[in-house]
Amino acid sequence: MIRSKDWIAQLYYEEIDNGKLTKENFYYDKYGDMVMTQEYHIKRGSCCGSGCKHCPYWPPYKKMNKQLREDLIN
Repeated sequence: MIRSKDWIAQLYYEEIDNGKLTKENFYYDKYGDMVMTQEYHIKRGSCCGSGCKHCPYWPPYKKMNKQLREDLIN
């Protein structure tokens, strides 16, 4: 199955519509792309595997990974 590059953005828009995602959880970069904060990723509970800028998991970008980086534990 081939996913469009906007599959994760669609997921985020659905969360905004459902009230699960607020303006504190993301910002738009200079290209207009939605960037999720580190806090959002931690709240989400696992890595989406999309190469997010603020991925708090280690190793990063490994889908369904739940291990936080050592500097974030505690």
